[in-house]
Amino acid sequence: MNTTSFIPKELDFSIKETTVTWKTPSNIALVKYWGKTNPQLPKNASISFTLSNCHTKTKITFTKTKKVKEADFELFFEGKKKDEFKPKIATFFERIVTYCPYILEYKMEIHSENSFPHSSGIASSASGMSAIAACLMSLEKSLDNTISEEFFNQKASFLARLGSGSASRSIEGPLVIWGKHDDFETSSDLYGVKFPHYVHSIFDNYQDTILLVDKGEKQVSSTVGHNLMFDHPYAENRFKQANDNLSKISKILQTGNIKEFIKLVESEALTLHAMMLTSDPYFILMKPNTLKIINEIWEYRTKTNSNVCFTLDAGANVHLLYPNNEKEKIHSFIDQKLSQYCQKGQYIHDFSGNGAALI
Repeated sequence: MNTTSFIPKELDFSIKETTVTWKTPSNIALVKYWGKTNPQLPKNASISFTLSNCHTKTKITFTKTKKVKEADFELFFEGKKKDEFKPKIATFFERIVTYCPYILEYKMEIHSENSFPHSSGIASSASGMSAIAACLMSLEKSLDNTISEEFFNQKASFLARLGSGSASRSIEGPLVIWGKHDDFETSSDLYGVKFPHYVHSIFDNYQDTILLVDKGEKQVSSTVGHNLMFDHPYAENRFKQANDNLSKISKILQTGNIKEFIKLVESEALTLHAMMLTSDPYFILMKPNTLKIINEIWEYRTKTNSNVCFTLDAGANVHLLYPNNEKEKIHSFIDQKLSQYCQKGQYIHDFSGNGAALI
């Protein structure tokens, strides 16, 4: 599959108005991608758990109009008009217009809302951009009824990627690979693909509690962070390490070796932040309570032999990962120990899910 495969050939513009709503989740990477080239292509492959409770709901009303030169849209976020968000969406529409020429034929009214804090390190761009991409693909399917479910998902992931790289991993689930990798024949830099192998039952319905250390907007955006990987002294070694770790975690997921899962996932999280610490300019997204939580997790694991572990995205919040059979004990651990390090004691219980859903 190449990019030209996503350019529509014949479309039926008889539809004058239609409204579609999609709920698409965030995701949490186990093997991280950090560093990209234009247009939104990853420097290394990654794999993530698709989440369930952390999601974006987006409704778009498409109204047929005369063809225009650039996308015509209004944007509302959580009930309020958000003109400050428009430039990012406009840039996204500019990137995809070759693949979605119909966006110049319809005026769009976009209403979006999150189930979690925006810009706080819970991959809001992943769920937000994938939701818009899914809505666009619903319109495209209405204009071309030959589109298969497989093509729908591939192109939705392809489009979402052009808005936010990690958004490519939010269309399907529960485990999605993004980035070309020699171990996975169907993998691609252009879109995410479902993990193609058997997954051990210990990873079924895997739990992720997001500890909200800091709900504020990040000091350094992920886009800026990715750009700092250019000329980073450790970049090439990091890209190789990530691809090697994807090979390792593939075997771990199949065999159920949860102790090795813990080691690899935590190492990946700390390596991500190590790249930030060694960028030029350097920056720190972790907060003091992030480190306190990590040390509490390590101490708890030593005392109880629990299989709980942590991972981090590009932010201060901690994703607490654990198997479903430890849910009751870990919830008690969170209430008694970890919640004190969360902003206003807040956290979100989540779990691995199956991806985007039409509402």
